[in-house]
Amino acid sequence: MTRLFLVSIVIVPATIWYASKIAWSVYRRSTDLGCRCEEAARAWASLVLRVAGVRVILENKAVIDSSLPQVLVTNHVSWIDVLVLAAFVPGRYVFVAKKEVERIPVFGPAVRACGHIYIDRGDKTRALASLDIARKRLEEAAPTVIIFPEGTRSKTGELGLFKKGAFVLAIQTGASVVPAAMFGSREVMKKGSFLINPGTVRVHFGEPIQVGGYTMENRARLTHRARQAVSEIQKRNEAS
Repeated sequence: MTRLFLVSIVIVPATIWYASKIAWSVYRRSTDLGCRCEEAARAWASLVLRVAGVRVILENKAVIDSSLPQVLVTNHVSWIDVLVLAAFVPGRYVFVAKKEVERIPVFGPAVRACGHIYIDRGDKTRALASLDIARKRLEEAAPTVIIFPEGTRSKTGELGLFKKGAFVLAIQTGASVVPAAMFGSREVMKKGSFLINPGTVRVHFGEPIQVGGYTMENRARLTHRARQAVSEIQKRNEAS
């Protein structure tokens, strides 16, 4: 409960402060908006994690190549997952987030201003339009696009079915798919709970999956292969 109190009194003013810096850069039409967004996101997420008592360990992070377009897919069990990736994924990155996030005051507009993408999973036409925006970002700037392919946080911690959007995007752009698995974030903060426990979160990045040979017709095979890769990382962790 103490951690929740500390995070609560920090996260609101921190969000307003960093979002205001982004808004000011947008207003001034700053040419370095991208850099300011990255700095603000990393600083904000790192601050919240530090106050929450969360230590982060990245394993095999060298597979993230900031010079190449990549699509990062990982399991999702906690809001802490987003903070960990925002603070520590190497290089430039773009999140594809649920449309509901945009409704969060101050935070939602700042996220959009920084080029992150909202997807409306309940509207197929809008969802496809969002993926098209992500495709253009990959082709123009080659960031790492971060997607939680389950579409929502798992209540049990078990890996859910993967939606195909991330893999359609990878096939369209030729971007490799980087599977990853996160460990420990559910123990820090479970879905549906506001209780925050200090702890360690590990992120293990798997070897990139090259998409050459995959087509839109067999995108389900790529989806299955990526899910299997994430599952295998989880199983190796359980066995170790």
